[in-house]
Amino acid sequence: MAAGYAELLRTRHAARLLTGTLIGRLPNATAALAVVLFIRAEGGSYALAGALSAAYGVCTAIGQPLLGRAVDLYGQPRVMLPAAVVSALGMALLAAVGLHPLPLASTAMVIAGLFTPPLEGGLRALWPTVLKRPDRVHAAYALDAVAQEVMFAVGPLLVTVCVAAWSERVALLVINVIGVLGALSVVVSPPSRQWRGEPREAHWLGALRSPGMLVLIGAFFFVGLALGSIAVAAVAYADEHGGGMVSSSLLSALGVGALVGGVVYGAREWPGRPEGRLRLLVALLALGYLPLVLVPGVVGMTVLTGVAGVFLAPALACAFIVVDRHAPKGTVTEAFSWLVTTFGVGSAVGASVVGPAVERGGAAAGFAVAGVGGVAALLVLVVTKRFLGDPVRPKELVLPAEIDRNGAVEPGFRARRQA
Repeated sequence: MAAGYAELLRTRHAARLLTGTLIGRLPNATAALAVVLFIRAEGGSYALAGALSAAYGVCTAIGQPLLGRAVDLYGQPRVMLPAAVVSALGMALLAAVGLHPLPLASTAMVIAGLFTPPLEGGLRALWPTVLKRPDRVHAAYALDAVAQEVMFAVGPLLVTVCVAAWSERVALLVINVIGVLGALSVVVSPPSRQWRGEPREAHWLGALRSPGMLVLIGAFFFVGLALGSIAVAAVAYADEHGGGMVSSSLLSALGVGALVGGVVYGAREWPGRPEGRLRLLVALLALGYLPLVLVPGVVGMTVLTGVAGVFLAPALACAFIVVDRHAPKGTVTEAFSWLVTTFGVGSAVGASVVGPAVERGGAAAGFAVAGVGGVAALLVLVVTKRFLGDPVRPKELVLPAEIDRNGAVEPGFRARRQA
């Protein structure tokens, strides 16, 4: 297992692209915490901090697909690096003005969010041309999902260290400077500079004109909803079971489960069509969420949350492969960005709707929302099964650059080699 991942990372440019992308995404991964800490340090209320953080999140959700479309049209360096710089300048503006005047601070958040570079989608567009083997691409998608879990654990720790060593303002600046350096590392690499999107049919819907993409977006909205609700429900559970570090333990167990599941899933090549495998993985994911409503003691609950996380990274990794197969020609980065965005929006919605459930029925009701989200995701995939049939291309998976990343579901589209 370890040898397979080591071989993948020894492939020329692979380790650099993965590391650079993770570092470049650090501002996005830590924005919620860093912004809240800064606003509170400036004397703002939690409500204001939450509102500004939400504004950043909403604008990121809007900007990612738009920037992804621009990457498909104009290439990665011409879009990714300028976007990273502008986003960092937005955060720098917030650090400079603080909360006064508030409209300027709000504008800074909008700029930072809208111009967050779609590095995640860009990396997944590069993997087939860098790795050139189906088994390595599958493993890379899984490793990417696992690395995200590590980043979301390490990122907040880095923010805390910067605050302790300097201040909230410095933490905000340092994180975003590091993010620009990560984006720079990616876009100056030969694979990023040489990558070109396929010629695309002019269509205002872009990647969304594929029925298969719409199915994936609908399903992973509910997966995100489930995950967002678990985060809030875990806090409610902690309040009912002594507080302290209980909620952190549950969320850490969820992350460890995802990490283990992703590593195991990516260590081998799986037979059969990825569309069918995705339905199975989402079914197992939903099955893992349902027992959380039992809310046993802390030890039992920690075990249950760990099990609930096992199939998250495999489901995401498999979804990336299905996106490759169903995204219309010339929309690969945009398609990946849509999936990432929808997942994030679903998580935000889950965090908001679970609140009333917790107030009425406690932690068990909160975890029930997660179960409903998982089941809804599965239902979307089952009811719309016909839209996730084989793409037009007759072969399951051909590399290099023919991983069906641009095989559209519309007649007449054919995948072609990237430049």
